[in-house]
Amino acid sequence: MASLQVLYQEKPIEYELKQGANLIGRLAENPIPINHPTASGKHAVIHAEGGEFFLEDIGSRNGTYVNQQRINGRVKLRHNDMIRFGDAQARFLDPTSAAPTPSAAGAAPSRVAKPDLITGQIDIRDETEATITGEVLGRGRFGGLDVNPQAKLKAVLEISNSLAGTIDLGALLPKILDTLFNIFKYADRGCILLKDERTGEMVPRAMRHRRKDQDATVRLSRTILNKVLKDKAGILSADASTDEAFSGSQSIADLKIRSMMCVPLLGLDGEPLGVVSIDSQNPLGQFTSDDLELLMAVAGQAALAYENSRLAQSYAEKMKQDAELEIARNVQRNLLPTELPKVDGYQFYASYDAAKAVGGDMYDFFVLPEGKICLAFGDVAGKGVPGALIMSRMSSCVQSTIRHVHDVVEAIQAINNHMSDGKIEGKFVTFILAIVDTRNHTVTLANAGHASPIIRRANGTLEQFNQDIAGPAIGMMEDYPYESETRTLEPGDMVVITTDGVEEAMNVNGDLYTTERVMEVIKNGPPEAEKLGKLLLEDVRRHAAGRSQSDDITIMTFGRNP
Repeated sequence: MASLQVLYQEKPIEYELKQGANLIGRLAENPIPINHPTASGKHAVIHAEGGEFFLEDIGSRNGTYVNQQRINGRVKLRHNDMIRFGDAQARFLDPTSAAPTPSAAGAAPSRVAKPDLITGQIDIRDETEATITGEVLGRGRFGGLDVNPQAKLKAVLEISNSLAGTIDLGALLPKILDTLFNIFKYADRGCILLKDERTGEMVPRAMRHRRKDQDATVRLSRTILNKVLKDKAGILSADASTDEAFSGSQSIADLKIRSMMCVPLLGLDGEPLGVVSIDSQNPLGQFTSDDLELLMAVAGQAALAYENSRLAQSYAEKMKQDAELEIARNVQRNLLPTELPKVDGYQFYASYDAAKAVGGDMYDFFVLPEGKICLAFGDVAGKGVPGALIMSRMSSCVQSTIRHVHDVVEAIQAINNHMSDGKIEGKFVTFILAIVDTRNHTVTLANAGHASPIIRRANGTLEQFNQDIAGPAIGMMEDYPYESETRTLEPGDMVVITTDGVEEAMNVNGDLYTTERVMEVIKNGPPEAEKLGKLLLEDVRRHAAGRSQSDDITIMTFGRNP
């Protein structure tokens, strides 16, 4: 039979849940009355429908929570769910739906009997008085090993053995608390809070409670919590419910906690990763300063296990990302043309080297009617995965456009308008679109913000296309009226296009390769497109002298045979 167990300090009260709506609130006429100042008169309702139970907040002042999460709308309840109406605690019980536990005969043998622990909630309160009766100042990850070293060694070995092989962070933290309950026999409740890397706030990550018949909420003093984090010290609060000096601290006194310890979890850099806190409600089981020293040592080993687990997960995630990037690299390579155009009297060559697994450069060739070859060459402002995604879209756009539009100006304007629609701020593409007429021996070119291509004439002189016709990069300005320029190609003339990864390649001293050096290599290079392109790439690498590539390097060369 399902019920709601309302947790009072004196004695829990259990209410059977009837079919239909079970109204909960502070008013006495409610089927489930809750005598707590933070509960609203009509706070929430549990709907019992065909063996299932759903909790719904009905506009309460202080909210309704299930397992520490504030609810909105209807939430399905499960056996042993912890519920909070404001600050009033309750537990949903439905033994018929609980997962069966293994029988004693079928249970695996265990060296140490584990306590019957359940999950609960953590409440950090902002009272002003600290309830400190003892303190261990920070002396490194494991505290002072010279104090009771035999007990500390035994406890560290026990938690090391318990946590060995656990790399799942979700499983590791509860196991830490389970082990602490074995070490500290009088502990009733324990919790672990970890620092959120984005906000710096302490966030509850694990909680354990030994006594099923009592409130499972751990209430922590923010004053103590802040002192533990600031001083990197362990704090002991002993017999707070009877000591007049601490009667003003509700976070201790209102639950009759006889003893509480809170210590930091210190990382490899000595900074707190979080805290671990345990408390005891047993008046005969007060923690001592020796216990605090012991907990400091155990917490040091727990923090080490946590960091090792986190590193193992990071490594596994990196391996997965590397595998995915390798797939992406292969996909991007397959977007590049697999064959270069073959036209009598002409040569074509292109090379692509990404600075990372994937890059933001592209090139493509398209064979058009009447002996014409279309060349596309682009460079995204950015590299890596973002640049590769933009370039993939750009490549698809170019291919679909060139299938239907064979005029350079019309095509580049269509490409620009498509890429400008829904553009990503700061991500644009410098781009060159050219059509080589192999019958009339001309090249017509439109430039969208890219460095002007270089023409090496057969007599060794260098020319460049008119940079004044260059318009803005693709994706910067919709409906821009691009212009084109046509140059004649004589036998032996060669055209070279590069991305800025060539000119800006740096050596170990930070010296750039420079445009002047590019022109020098082109001027003195061989008259064959492939040999000239490879020579330029080799010279860039020779200049870098082993320094890692900082940008994608793409080179295209084409021209007429001598």
